[in-house]
Amino acid sequence: MAVQFVVLFRCCTNLRKELEKCKHPNSRKTKALSKKARRQNNKHKQRLGHAIKSNIMGEKLTWFLEHIEEGRKHPLTPVEFEELIELYLKRFDEELEQIALKQSISKNRANQHKAREDVIKITLEKEINEYKAGGMELLNLCDPLKFKSLMDWDGSAINVQHLKLDLVSHNMLQRLKKEYETAKGATPANEVTPSTSQQSEEVMETS
Repeated sequence: MAVQFVVLFRCCTNLRKELEKCKHPNSRKTKALSKKARRQNNKHKQRLGHAIKSNIMGEKLTWFLEHIEEGRKHPLTPVEFEELIELYLKRFDEELEQIALKQSISKNRANQHKAREDVIKITLEKEINEYKAGGMELLNLCDPLKFKSLMDWDGSAINVQHLKLDLVSHNMLQRLKKEYETAKGATPANEVTPSTSQQSEEVMETS
């Protein structure tokens, strides 16, 4: 990120020097340089936007990686994945409690850490809405290949772009849970549990 800022600064500095040499503001050269400056500025803004997005996604993936047992080889079950996402959405609970405690101690501290509190609440509201609606951008950790890609990830924000992300939603996980239960030969509690051989036949049929 710092390197990109340096490159942007140098490019803008060089173009500014060239523009200062132009005596006529409406000359073809001046207009051409101005157009080039705007194009480069937009290009660098886009690159910086991608870099910021990669850093945010990198922090999210790091959190999930740190909350999966080290050395695990098999993907998460839909239930495990759902529980992990719910835990992720509560990751700021302790910090919010501390902020509320500090603000309650004194009226003079009512606005202490207010900016941080607002950022957390906006972030959580966005993530919860995404999860309940179209889906939050994340790896589907129920998928063996996606799970392995996370476990093999080196933690670099630069390499986030090489990961094939999914839109993971609450509805998607409910569907995966049903599929998982069907594949395991699960039956309702009020029905007689079939024999082991029958379960094996059902699993073979569903697969």
